[in-house]
Amino acid sequence: MSVSSPAERDELNRLLQQSGSHDQKAFAELYKRTSSRLFGVCLRMLRDRGEAEEVLQETYTTVWRRAASFDASKASAITWLVTLSRNKAIDRLRQHREQLMDDPSRLDEMVDEQPTPAADAQTGQEYRRLQHCLDELEPQQQSSVREAFFTGATYNELATRCKVPLGTMKSWIRRSLMQLRTCLDS
Repeated sequence: MSVSSPAERDELNRLLQQSGSHDQKAFAELYKRTSSRLFGVCLRMLRDRGEAEEVLQETYTTVWRRAASFDASKASAITWLVTLSRNKAIDRLRQHREQLMDDPSRLDEMVDEQPTPAADAQTGQEYRRLQHCLDELEPQQQSSVREAFFTGATYNELATRCKVPLGTMKSWIRRSLMQLRTCLDS
């Protein structure tokens, strides 16, 4: 689901705000309009349909509980929802990381060869846009952002791998995210 117009963005903001007041109809409409995109985010990160479905369910459970905290002046509804689902997927990846480190042969159990064609079609345009914006970052920052947001690596892990102080890594990520936001908003 692509938010292509300000009217669509405003409608999603309204639906999320109404969901914060426990409006079940608004919540159902929000789910209908956004679930395929959020599922695509989860599937792309987790590469396992079952895991992605579970994380999607966790995401909407959290939306129902926390929608009242949504502030349209800070981010659009779709940005808030994608961030929430991405964070849930990262949490799931981190849960499994320790198991995988103990037994790397289990990695094959968690990885699908390819996301479904439907998920690819839904996320294709947004993915290409994000890819373009990522390509504009410096190589070290690009790599750090990819690892932090697509594999769930922590700032500490990234700083250790790159042999830079923790504060430097946090600055790289923050500046990179600001640059990405500017690129994606244009």
